[in-house]
Amino acid sequence: MQSHISLQHQFSLKHLNTFGIDARAQHYLRVTDEGQLRAVLADPALAALPRLVLGGGSNLLLTGDFPGLVLHIALEGKEVLSSDGQHHYVRAAAGENWHAFVQWTLAQGLGGLENLSLIPGTVGAAPIQNIGAYGAETKDVFHSLRAFDTTSGEIVTLDSAACRFAYRDSIFKMAEGKQLIILEVSFALPKAWQPNLRYAELATAVQQQGWTAPTPQQVADTVIAIRRRKLPDPAEIGNAGSFFKNPLVPGEQCARLLAQFPELVHHRQADGSEKLAAGWLIDQCGWKGKSLGRAGVYPKQALVLVNNGGATGAEVQALAAAIQADVQARYGVRLEPEPVFV
Repeated sequence: MQSHISLQHQFSLKHLNTFGIDARAQHYLRVTDEGQLRAVLADPALAALPRLVLGGGSNLLLTGDFPGLVLHIALEGKEVLSSDGQHHYVRAAAGENWHAFVQWTLAQGLGGLENLSLIPGTVGAAPIQNIGAYGAETKDVFHSLRAFDTTSGEIVTLDSAACRFAYRDSIFKMAEGKQLIILEVSFALPKAWQPNLRYAELATAVQQQGWTAPTPQQVADTVIAIRRRKLPDPAEIGNAGSFFKNPLVPGEQCARLLAQFPELVHHRQADGSEKLAAGWLIDQCGWKGKSLGRAGVYPKQALVLVNNGGATGAEVQALAAAIQADVQARYGVRLEPEPVFV
């Protein structure tokens, strides 16, 4: 296999996934400029390989070695672009650390991303998963992105409508978008910023600080404190954050569940469906703090699965399947994992 790009072979991905799974890539390329992607596409042998696009590895479960080419997107750069009557526009390259980018926008005096503080991963991954937390989602402040089309070799620009954002979903997780590699993302941050305190826990925590008119930085600091209290640091214990999506069920199904389980945690949606709290369901099934092999459920948050040391992807997968089976048997609700299994 010949190419002028510098590949590494049998490359350990242990430090490139937040679960800390020790899997290897048959071939690995750290992508620092768009030209490398064109070179991969121009090389018939490389273009034919199975391909995994990797960012921060924070929404990924490696179930074994990857028998192909891992493209690790490490593109860097960020800037304030412009402003109009309503928004400030900022742009960041796909390889930028998400939390560092959020903190950078706050340092520029720009609010809008503070509720998404301390979410692990890269800027390029944010639209793919439509990451969200504490009453906010990427789509709320998304403007556009540039992506490399691995089918045509062209650079394409997508606006919010083209990204087809939904709850933890986007076109990039669908068949018609999987050939796109995100290069950079632009956000429209509101000039008339108001704190988003719709999430009760966040509102209470801000109120306890005595802030009647909190700044974006104060909201961010509160979010960071809550996350650090509830969630494990991937640098200390391997995890991918919330492992399961909060399931959406029809209103009638929720009503039947409430009749049987009056304490059921649920949140009514605009369309009449109900969003259930996956962590509550898992906790009620007795999984919080329990382990299966070297994989376990975090004692402080049942929604987080952890690598207790040396766990394989298969062990995490087996734990997830056991939890799914218990929740299905007790509540008739199917939990869907958030991370991509590879």
